[in-house]
Amino acid sequence: MPEIVQHIPVLLDEVLEYLSPEEGESYLDLTAGYGGHATQVLAITQAEATLVDRDENAHHSLSELFRDNKNVRLIQKDFEQASIELADSGQTFDIILADLGISSPHIDNKQRGFSIKQDGPLDMRMDQAQEKSAETVVNTYSQEALATLLKKYGEEPKAEKIARLIVEARPIATTGQLASIVAKAWPGYSKVHPATRTFQAIRIEVNDELGQLERSLPLWVSLLSKHGRLGIITFHSLEDRVVKHFFKEHSGDRYDAKLELVTAKAIVAGSEELVHNPRARSAKLRVVKRK
Repeated sequence: MPEIVQHIPVLLDEVLEYLSPEEGESYLDLTAGYGGHATQVLAITQAEATLVDRDENAHHSLSELFRDNKNVRLIQKDFEQASIELADSGQTFDIILADLGISSPHIDNKQRGFSIKQDGPLDMRMDQAQEKSAETVVNTYSQEALATLLKKYGEEPKAEKIARLIVEARPIATTGQLASIVAKAWPGYSKVHPATRTFQAIRIEVNDELGQLERSLPLWVSLLSKHGRLGIITFHSLEDRVVKHFFKEHSGDRYDAKLELVTAKAIVAGSEELVHNPRARSAKLRVVKRK
């Protein structure tokens, strides 16, 4: 049985400030993870909540955490599929949150294959029931396809060289092997591991992260009740760019604009949070309200 995990939610104070939950408001958490944000929001709302996560371990942890709360409904699906089903059923929510980052338990568990620092299997699947994994990408994609995704999802300047090194080294079995191969393209000292962009690109490809986000944003707007608030936390520029442009496109003074900006610019972690949770350093929160 998966263990119960403690996880520090990022930008918790900022989420509570800008989403402004009130007693009686309904809540949808599309990436509930280990319940960090949900616990605090529900302590205020004391109302119905739907918590979504596609990860089996997270779903088990949520089941234990909220087992005595009759107001909480759990859905073990990716946020796109859950959003489609909720929209089809005509549901709306006063507060919606999507925290798009990888949780610390994902990174800390080497068997999940997300960590550069710990050697583990080439996995990186958020949903371990799906077939495509990092092993699929690393060992079966053509050199051209690898270079393309490293540029697109990793913004990697040495994409072609890294793709060639990967293909030449096949078969590759572990994250440690992959990290060492990529490092050959970046000799010399670096504060950030040279494989960071490559791991990000492969993870995005495995989980279709940007595609799901782009397809889900319109659904999330349709799921907002009048004056409902939608908050999205991103962890890299590609995600933030998608959210920023979508919010800008659908807000403003135009007659057909459905949203108004609650945050004029991205909200980032303060110095105090960074001391206790360094992984929050790349987190950005943007919030809109339904008109």
